[in-house]
Amino acid sequence: MSRNVKSGLIQCSNPINDESRPVAEIQAAAFEKHLPMIEEAGQKGVKILCLQEIFNGPYFCPSQDARWYDAAEPVPGPTVEALMPLAAKHGMVIVVPVYEREQAGVYYNTAAVIDADGTYIGKYRKNHIPHTAGFWEKYFFKPGNLGYPVFETQHATIGVYICYDRHFPEGARLLGLHGAEIVFNPSATVAGLSQYLWKLEQPAHAVANGYYMGCINRVGDEAPWGIGRFYGSSYFVNPRGELLAEASEDQDELVVADLDLDMIEEVRRVWQFYRDRRPETYDDMCEMLP
Repeated sequence: MSRNVKSGLIQCSNPINDESRPVAEIQAAAFEKHLPMIEEAGQKGVKILCLQEIFNGPYFCPSQDARWYDAAEPVPGPTVEALMPLAAKHGMVIVVPVYEREQAGVYYNTAAVIDADGTYIGKYRKNHIPHTAGFWEKYFFKPGNLGYPVFETQHATIGVYICYDRHFPEGARLLGLHGAEIVFNPSATVAGLSQYLWKLEQPAHAVANGYYMGCINRVGDEAPWGIGRFYGSSYFVNPRGELLAEASEDQDELVVADLDLDMIEEVRRVWQFYRDRRPETYDDMCEMLP
């Protein structure tokens, strides 16, 4: 029997671009805007859904404004708990990227995973943290300390890689070695320097590791920072590197694709990258400094 899993991605613009408004109000508006799109996914039969990076608010990292620390919350916490009933209602796994507060002054860029019965099953913390003009993430996030976990959900074994992580093939390979069938990459990336990589690196990860990827990017311009236009273009790619479904560059959108998980076995029998890898020759990769 074929293992076909209908999966979805939501790309969404931030509804409030006004720094004078309270952080909690901005977050509440973003959360509420996502709810009908999550319902739409459930009604369309989506079984695994991923939201964009820090979905319940703007991408605030162009600033170095301590007020945004107020956006952090425990994981699991209020946002995850609010989505648990929706996951259970639709029998839908939901990947929920939020700003995590572990304790006073310790914050992570995190994605929680809710299983299809509405239970929280774990989280991934973004490992690679950029710090450059417009992306001052080290001001807000500590590097992840949970490694590269995978989550055995009711519908598939999934992994998460967040935004800037996608530039690092090492973690992408570890997710495959840990058994991921689908890897989701929730992102916040703007037109310009890295846009040409958006449809280059992640299909390459899918091919090199023999799994599906779901790649999510928000849309629109976010004031007051003006670092550029978030260009959407969320998509699914299969283990052959073929795009299955793709969103527009400028619209709020739910992207849906049927992922045939049996293809993973089929592709890996042709491209035996797991059989032919030579980990005993890779010691320098861990020992050498840049």
